[in-house]
Amino acid sequence: MPLEADRRWLGAAARLALRGRPLSRPNPAVGALLVSPLGRVVARGWTLAGGRPHAEAVALKAAGPAANEATLYVSLEPCAHQSQRGPACADLVAASGIARVVIGCGDPDPRTAGAGIERIRQAGIAVDLIDSPACAASLEGYLTRAHRGRPHVTLKLALSLDGCIALVSGESQWITGVEARAHGHLLRARMDAILVGGGTLRSDLPRLDVRLPGLESRSPERWVLTHGDAPPGWQALPSPTTLGQAMPQAQYLLIEGGAGAAAAFLAADCVDRLAIYRAPIVIGGGQPGIADIGLTGLSEAHGRWALSDSRQLGKDRLEVYERNPCSPA
Repeated sequence: MPLEADRRWLGAAARLALRGRPLSRPNPAVGALLVSPLGRVVARGWTLAGGRPHAEAVALKAAGPAANEATLYVSLEPCAHQSQRGPACADLVAASGIARVVIGCGDPDPRTAGAGIERIRQAGIAVDLIDSPACAASLEGYLTRAHRGRPHVTLKLALSLDGCIALVSGESQWITGVEARAHGHLLRARMDAILVGGGTLRSDLPRLDVRLPGLESRSPERWVLTHGDAPPGWQALPSPTTLGQAMPQAQYLLIEGGAGAAAAFLAADCVDRLAIYRAPIVIGGGQPGIADIGLTGLSEAHGRWALSDSRQLGKDRLEVYERNPCSPA
């Protein structure tokens, strides 16, 4: 099958994986598709809540005998290690009767890395590992934790055109419109944890829950950046540098306010994505969205971020920036 078609199917598996995020924690959200020799999807699966069953197991069970001679497209290399919670997916695949496996991302877990592929090949099944940006993007939380020892961090900012998050008085409800706020709640629903600074907690008492019909149960854990104690229902993070240890199972963290918390994470180089919701208003003399991050020259600011998405949300504009791969980690 041509490489282009393989990439399309892997992209579909990556999109399917989003259905498991973030409920699959502590396991990564993975998507799997079984495609017949005639190009028809015979089964699909994604990692279920709590991390089991894995996507491959779900798809193979749904396919039954229809898995024979099919191609399995999976966003992450099938696991090779045994667990008390279920069998190794590489063993399930090896015994399934499928003809081919196409994988979009190798697994950095040393218990599986390469071993899952080798076990399937030893069963006489063709395996292709294709570098799929879509699959890597769908696994960014898992990969960030594996390579950097912390969750993938998104800094969300709702700003005026002149970069303010509130009037000088502190009034901030609402800078953006209904559509942008709904999109922000969808962003929350894909996170393991959400964090604000101590000042934001004290002044706004934010709920930080998901208020979209049907997604209320996906409200993330609430954290506050503080050296003191957290109030009931919250957890305290003393510093961005302790992020990996404080949230050992979290793969995705959203920072929602305020200027001090945003600056702390940026100064510590612990932000992977910027999600900027920009409203067509000018405040003038208001509260800035980000405090000082310690730059000593403009040259230090250039080259760090690359625009990856831009879309209109009602009257507002969303701009998404990814950390430049060449910038410091």
